[in-house]
Amino acid sequence: MFKNNLLEGKNILITGGGTGLGKQMSETFLKLGASVSIISRRESHLIEAEKYFNEMGYRIEAEKCDVRNPDELKKAIDAIEGKTGSINVLVNNAAGNFISKTEDLSPKAFDTIIGIVLNGSSYASLEMGKRWIKNSVKGTVLSIVATYAWTGSGYVVPSAVAKAGVLALTRSLAAEWGHYGIRTVAIAPGAFKTEGAWSRLLPGEQYENEIIEGNPERRLGTKEEIAVIAAFLISDMASYINGEVITADGGQSLYGASMFNMMERLPEGVWKIMRQR
Repeated sequence: MFKNNLLEGKNILITGGGTGLGKQMSETFLKLGASVSIISRRESHLIEAEKYFNEMGYRIEAEKCDVRNPDELKKAIDAIEGKTGSINVLVNNAAGNFISKTEDLSPKAFDTIIGIVLNGSSYASLEMGKRWIKNSVKGTVLSIVATYAWTGSGYVVPSAVAKAGVLALTRSLAAEWGHYGIRTVAIAPGAFKTEGAWSRLLPGEQYENEIIEGNPERRLGTKEEIAVIAAFLISDMASYINGEVITADGGQSLYGASMFNMMERLPEGVWKIMRQR
């Protein structure tokens, strides 16, 4: 339903853009006329993404960067803007998560997830915000949160804490930076499959089926469905939406309190398998 030039003039930076939802958003944005750059802490993901998009006839810029390190972020953004010009859309997509009993987590486990999701989103937003305010650029920050950012959830506590923080960041900056012409928005996806990540979050198909049965639509979402919502939110069609979050979960958060709470029924043997993964 979108015109092919919907995102013409948008120069977009996507964190964690080499795989999964980040890669799908890159593809969707490119097809709608945007310029896209990606950063990832894994060089192999960047190389594979560049090859994938080159074969489709698109050119992207890719820089290796750990979003947990603000100095690396600054250098990566400097390098990208040196090649593409001023970035005017930031997508905070880089994330990490795993299923675990909270009492089994080490402080390092908390630091890793909070570092990527909350600190990384904050550092990237602050870096871009400073540039936009200094240069009078009207920019947009889109962050990927989660439906349990409001409710919390057992067995993904570091992620729940971090996503709740990103939700607060989105709403706080909307109030503070709106008069600069900077919008901050977010998407809260429900359960959807991505390469690799889904298998690390669930121990087997029977638990995937439980999540599906707990969804009023009786299915999982797709990356494509999330990506088109993202395209709308960063477009000028959504220019009066600021500080809001679109939930896209098939109604699951209304049907049950949290998608991972059913993990309390996992036998200890399965928890051992999850720890090994």
